[in-house]
Amino acid sequence: MTSPDPAPPLPDPDDSAATLLQERAHHDTCRAALAAMLAGADLQVVTGEDVSASGADAEVLGFRLRSQAKALRELPPGPLFFGRLDFLAGDGDHAGLGYHIGRVRISEHPAAPPLVVDWRAPVARAFYQASARDPQGVAVRRRFGWAPGSRGDSADLTGFEDECLSGAVPEAGKREGEQEAGHILTREIERPRIGPMRDIAATIQPEQDDLVRGELAASVCVQGAPGTGKTAVGLHRAAYLLYTHPQRIRRAGLLILGPNRAFLSYIAEVLPSLGETGVRQSTLTDEIARHPVTATDPEPTAAVKHDARMAEVLRRALYGRVAAGPVADLTVPDGPSVRRITGEEITRIVTDVRAEEQPYEVGRERVRSRIVRRIQEQAERRGGPRPAAWLRRIERCRPVGACLDAVWPKVRPEEVVAGLLSGEEELARAADGLLEPDEQRALRRPGPPRSARSVRWSAADLLLLDEAAGLLRHPEGYGHVVVDEAQDLSPMECRAIARRVPFGSLTVLGDLAQGTTPWAARSWRDLLTHLGKPDATVVPLTTGFRVPGAVLTLANRLLARLGTDVPPARSLRRDGALRVRPADGDLPATVVSAVRDALTHEGSIAVITADADTPRVHAALTAAGIDTETDPSGQRCRVAVVPATLVKGLEYDHVVAVEPAAIAEAEQRGLNRLYVVLTRAVSRLDVVHERGLPW
Repeated sequence: MTSPDPAPPLPDPDDSAATLLQERAHHDTCRAALAAMLAGADLQVVTGEDVSASGADAEVLGFRLRSQAKALRELPPGPLFFGRLDFLAGDGDHAGLGYHIGRVRISEHPAAPPLVVDWRAPVARAFYQASARDPQGVAVRRRFGWAPGSRGDSADLTGFEDECLSGAVPEAGKREGEQEAGHILTREIERPRIGPMRDIAATIQPEQDDLVRGELAASVCVQGAPGTGKTAVGLHRAAYLLYTHPQRIRRAGLLILGPNRAFLSYIAEVLPSLGETGVRQSTLTDEIARHPVTATDPEPTAAVKHDARMAEVLRRALYGRVAAGPVADLTVPDGPSVRRITGEEITRIVTDVRAEEQPYEVGRERVRSRIVRRIQEQAERRGGPRPAAWLRRIERCRPVGACLDAVWPKVRPEEVVAGLLSGEEELARAADGLLEPDEQRALRRPGPPRSARSVRWSAADLLLLDEAAGLLRHPEGYGHVVVDEAQDLSPMECRAIARRVPFGSLTVLGDLAQGTTPWAARSWRDLLTHLGKPDATVVPLTTGFRVPGAVLTLANRLLARLGTDVPPARSLRRDGALRVRPADGDLPATVVSAVRDALTHEGSIAVITADADTPRVHAALTAAGIDTETDPSGQRCRVAVVPATLVKGLEYDHVVAVEPAAIAEAEQRGLNRLYVVLTRAVSRLDVVHERGLPW
């Protein structure tokens, strides 16, 4: 491995202007090198496909090179480095060397020393982990200050800040363009949130870095309080795994699962900004959608369908189609002869295959192959070995097919689920001892039995269909899946995810206090068991970097009423503002006033209401001449009017929370929903109310 040139002498605190010019010049060099890398990647795509030894080689090489070129082209404009490490002279692989740290590796030639080291490289870990107590060989850690919204012009490099970790420099001092030492990191964390979510490669904290760089084979659950960066940790862990295990992850696949499409839109630019494109980001509903959702279940019905007991009910319903009693003898014409297998022998075959607990379709084919083997044994006892063509003819002959359909019928998931929910007797048999009579009544579809083609499917039905499909045949799995907002998953949703990562690993992200569905988890251990990873490590993140302390203090007052064992969050931030505004009989006017005050500050604004109140509040703001939108991600304009049920996972600089009592009363776990609403604010929170406050 080629090492970078020795680091220049440690900076003289009195020569900061000259050092800043040197860093700007280095950035210009990096920009030119990146342009050359892109041009070279495009050329490699053409020449690589031409020189490959075979068509298969060309396809593989071409795909790899096209992927590399695509990642470079899609790298968003912006600064090419955010930090630098200077190592002490002496022993060690990096002694006396200096490295600039950025989102992607940049070099003037593949074999040349890197101008910028990827933040995921092993040497870059010291940027996040080194401290005065454990300098890890680092003399100076430098952070760079860039103008807000910079697209990567070197002139936007406004300053830098050095931390002496080894005593080589007397003290960390102020640098050109900086007003106060120690504030570059703070300013980056507190920068206004306009548009989609940003990466946090420049601000990863040591406890976050430990999670990001965890082993691929290890599944981990992050219990993250609001503002602790759990979503960012999950996305950066995905980027780290893609960098560290590119072949294994690309081959097996990596999936990001979010709670809804608004959330996916909000996080969509994070991985591309880290140089990773082509990662599937989806919702569980989209992953399992065999049919469009055209029906809505009553809450009691949905609750039963989401219950883990339904897995066994479906298994019974499916295998209830397999012959359990006596079956007829099988006779197969074979030229002048007739081959016969008794019903008792066929029953033994079926019993043996069922005991092997293979997927249903695998079992069906095993029954076929064992029946054919018995016929083959009869034929070969008198006539010697049979050719392959004979075997294929026997396998597909009509008597064997009819026997197989009688004892182990072919079936589709839709037939299993529709038959179960439409047939009173079938449901009673499958649910006996598992579901109470009232739960069975909640499941039963009204009216006469329907064919699978005429059924209108609900969102919960998709889970039943996916469970039935998994019983028939195991789906293709991923190497790693990142699951965000996992606290809201039902047992059946967990099972659907587990089927997609049978041999891979999971990064599970969530906060039990933010569980808002009727089936939301109250224990991570139970949820992880349903996910198939009961031994996954649960790691709490309780230190917030995003949400101001005053806001978290208010939200923590709800924790005791939420029924979950979650430690209170604490914030390192002492800035921000909290204001409680009584409406005094005119709620819309008070909301308008709060929004106008918010518009005097920089950053995004969300007016969050109970779902039923959203149209009224939106109309009041529009009538007042305030430009608003209803897209929760808030990418069109600064003010978004958002129903409380759509804000989970999102964040805004200023939140106006309208009538907390109405939000708390709107659903079964409304207090949890209110906890979510209050903790969306990362700078300022206004609470507007007419009714009493629920804390």
